[in-house]
Amino acid sequence: MARRLASRWSVLTGHYGSWSTIYDRFRMWARDEVFQALMDAMIAEGAARDDIDLSLVSVDSTVARAHHHAAGMVVDPELLEDLEKAVAEEKGLRQRNKATP
Repeated sequence: MARRLASRWSVLTGHYGSWSTIYDRFRMWARDEVFQALMDAMIAEGAARDDIDLSLVSVDSTVARAHHHAAGMVVDPELLEDLEKAVAEEKGLRQRNKATP
């Protein structure tokens, strides 16, 4: 039997409003990349203050997993460049779609 490690939205305190409103807002912010913008702003502010301590950076391995075949993977430099261009184009398309009302 799997153990549930996370809390349900419905157990949030009423102080913040109904759990469904909080969940809807969370999903909207995640979709609109609000959390990414906040993280980028905090990193930029820390860099501007020259106050970044990379020893405090950590990655939760339960989230950042790679297939065991990915270890030591070597990618052809031309293929890597093509992939990076494709990612940049995709980001550009997303930004244009957001800007379109």
